[in-house]
Amino acid sequence: MQASSACNRASVQFARAPSSRRAGCRAARLVVQAKVDLQGGPRKIRGKCFITKDNIDTDQIIPAEYLTLVPSKPDEYEKLGSYALCGLPDDLYPTRYVEVDSMKTDYPIIIGGQNFGCGSSREHAPVALGASGATVVVAESYARIFFRNCVSTGELYPVETDVRLCEELETGREVEVDMEADVLTDLTTGKKYSLKPLGDAGPVIDAGGIFEFARKSGMIKAKA
Repeated sequence: MQASSACNRASVQFARAPSSRRAGCRAARLVVQAKVDLQGGPRKIRGKCFITKDNIDTDQIIPAEYLTLVPSKPDEYEKLGSYALCGLPDDLYPTRYVEVDSMKTDYPIIIGGQNFGCGSSREHAPVALGASGATVVVAESYARIFFRNCVSTGELYPVETDVRLCEELETGREVEVDMEADVLTDLTTGKKYSLKPLGDAGPVIDAGGIFEFARKSGMIKAKA
């Protein structure tokens, strides 16, 4: 990513949005404790997937009543993760994303439909998912601000696909998301599905978010 695609060298805010749409700039409001950590390995995630459908909004991802939790405090960051996707209706989603009395999810991979992350612009949404143990969302499309917040916080890889995977897979299915080869593999059947490249967003998330990327790239002064 060039400095020109991240607003300016002094204050880099947001990476490229999906489908090559440029996102705007604004001050980051959240400081979070943890990031996606692949331990220096390739962007390849294996695990159980959790299936959602179209128009999953930020109230379903993290209801407003939990926005008082402060992600910069480790215990509150963990608690925020425990409420991830608790706003989904029970009749449509009988399997909870994070079990009651648990702090982490069994589903590091979320599969969505169209317009994932719509609704309010709260940065708590990708932070809550990241805190719960989610690593990647694979969806047909994203709300622009949710995609941007995933990149700016470095909490979650938002991957796009033209395939309606939410109707191809089921919750609990073991899959592998290979963001190097841009393919999702159903490990039960061996069937492979094409993904869109992360592009400039990938290195920003790898670095731990936009400010860490800017520091590591020399765009802004590193911490003393």
